[in-house]
Amino acid sequence: MIDPQQVADRKAKLAGIKELGIDPYGGRFAGTRAFARVRAEAEPLKLEAGQSAEQMKVRVAGRVMLYRTAGKLIFMTLRDGTGDMQVAVSKAAVSEVQFQLAVKLLNLGDIIGVDGYVGRTKTGELTVWATGLTMLSKAVEPPPAKWHGLKDVDLRYRRRYVDLFANPEVRETFKKRSLIVDAIRRCLVDRGFFEVETPVLQPIYGGAAARPFTTHHNTLDMQLFLRISPELYLKRLLVGGIERVFEFSRVFRNEGIDTSHNPEFTLLEIYQAYGDYHDMMDLTEAMVAAAIERIGGGYRRSYGDLEIDFTPPWPRRKYADLLAEHAGVDMADIAAVRTKAAELNIDHGGLDDAIVINEVFEAAVEPKLVQPIFVLDYPAPICPLTRRKPDDPNIALRFEAFVACHELGNAYTELNDPAVQEENFRRTLTGEKRDETMAVLDEDFVLALRYGMPPAGGLGVGIDRLVMLLTNSTSIRDVILFPLQRPQAAGEADDAATTDGAEDASEIGY
Repeated sequence: MIDPQQVADRKAKLAGIKELGIDPYGGRFAGTRAFARVRAEAEPLKLEAGQSAEQMKVRVAGRVMLYRTAGKLIFMTLRDGTGDMQVAVSKAAVSEVQFQLAVKLLNLGDIIGVDGYVGRTKTGELTVWATGLTMLSKAVEPPPAKWHGLKDVDLRYRRRYVDLFANPEVRETFKKRSLIVDAIRRCLVDRGFFEVETPVLQPIYGGAAARPFTTHHNTLDMQLFLRISPELYLKRLLVGGIERVFEFSRVFRNEGIDTSHNPEFTLLEIYQAYGDYHDMMDLTEAMVAAAIERIGGGYRRSYGDLEIDFTPPWPRRKYADLLAEHAGVDMADIAAVRTKAAELNIDHGGLDDAIVINEVFEAAVEPKLVQPIFVLDYPAPICPLTRRKPDDPNIALRFEAFVACHELGNAYTELNDPAVQEENFRRTLTGEKRDETMAVLDEDFVLALRYGMPPAGGLGVGIDRLVMLLTNSTSIRDVILFPLQRPQAAGEADDAATTDGAEDASEIGY
């Protein structure tokens, strides 16, 4: 638990700052330079140990991460969004009030602004020698302890704001996430795709089989659903003539939570008129390649204990062939499939044949799909939005992309026959796990198809899972800034990891 005395001491210093006539929560501090930029601009100066460049005046700001005194000289390590930088405060170089602030009233976690010039200490460390000090924000809560940091996983997710400044590698993961999304967006725009926004609140949920979150609109007195997919709205845009379209959509599924599932997540959906699922395979490889090139690190990447090679092209294997190879059964031999299901302890009684086939595939095949691979041609009954194979109506022109045994993407050659689509909506497979079969008839979507939707390829990519794979993050909660957490019980203690111990030590930090 945090020592209440530490908080009390910090509040006393807060009062002391006010007594000096200083606003403890600062204000505009314009013209700051990021620490990474300061380092880059100082490099050409080739400063030796003990040298200063008073002509290189800088203004910087950051959080106090380390603090130590050496007589009339104070050394601090500040952290901004680009890294750490040492700051030296000499009594001779700043005002009396500013030195009093530095020597008596600062704590770890405080945010300060510094005006000064660049130099190197006798040990050669690049340092900003302060000529002015500005208080910007007083931290009343102590930061994590020096040697332990914020390591409790549950607490890290609950207090992501602390996690981000205490653990720089976490902040880097989310920077990479932003770069990945930007690289994919540019990849699509360069190929003539338009980014759009479709409704989050929907009167009929569709595009996937998932339990939705429900809500109620008071004025209209109607039940609404948080979307589980933007698919049916994006296809309406194909009807309207927007022939290449995509959306980074927040979607919501009222289902379980584990290392690869969060009830709220980011789904990228893409539709290309006059394309098919082969075009979507090419596009998937192009987007992943663009993301890797943007964040660096090469196509061979670590993921947990695995080494994944993302080098395109990825293998393309048929669903039925993989089922035969890893489960030892023919997809057409349903008796053998059900026998295999029993061997795998799958309760298949009352489930439709197609569901049983897919349950066996998930259990016997998916754990073997480590390296990037496209799995093609799924059983048609579990793919109600997908065009059938012309010479075999039992097969849907669908692929799923797998990496490290995780589904990364799902794509179709889209169904655009309104009569067949309506029939598929009305047919419901039995069993709780119905994959993508939907029981709700979206009459307006069928009406849209009657106006004519061009043949198209469609693709959905789980952005969170892609970021996991490319940043070596083995839990989806490590790549979502604020994942859903169970509420803490009243009085539950979670502060053990956030005490910073004795703040009077000559050197403290983390």
